Amino acid sequence: MSPALYNASVPVFRQMLSALISIIDKTIAHAEAKKIDQAVYAGARLYPDMFPFTRQITIATDHAKGASARLAGVDVPKFEDTEVTLADLKARLQKTLDFLATLKPEQFAGAETRDITIQLRAGPTAFKGQPYLLHFALPNFYFHVTTAYAILRHNGIEIGKPDFIHQVITA
Repeated sequence: MSPALYNASVPVFRQMLSALISIIDKTIAHAEAKKIDQAVYAGARLYPDMFPFTRQITIATDHAKGASARLAGVDVPKFEDTEVTLADLKARLQKTLDFLATLKPEQFAGAETRDITIQLRAGPTAFKGQPYLLHFALPNFYFHVTTAYAILRHNGIEIGKPDFIHQVITA
């Protein structure tokens, strides 16, 4: 049987990152149909002091690759954070999905109690694997995925709950 934290992380991240790719495809089609510069959507925010769409995507991918790598006991892939366009963001999402595809359930054996330390604004913060995933990584991941969705929906992209949920990945 697959370790529980693999099942609670990698398939979840894959499902939601795949949904974001599909949502970006709809955004590109919408921008082309309405003759709107795609940069409008890449830089859109829900409120002036919130991160723009591009940053929501980079943070979501950072949580997906970071949590998965830490729980699997492998190095977290480093991305340059230079994405500007919707195409750049799709490529980043795909690069994250490609990394997730390299992880195997057996790498997550013992992840529940694995020591994980991450750098936060307040300094290094230590977790055990299960609380790290369930109470830090997943909530942060979903916050940024949901905010990215909300930015596009707020800006007129015709997307709904089925686009957000996308499809359940069973393998």
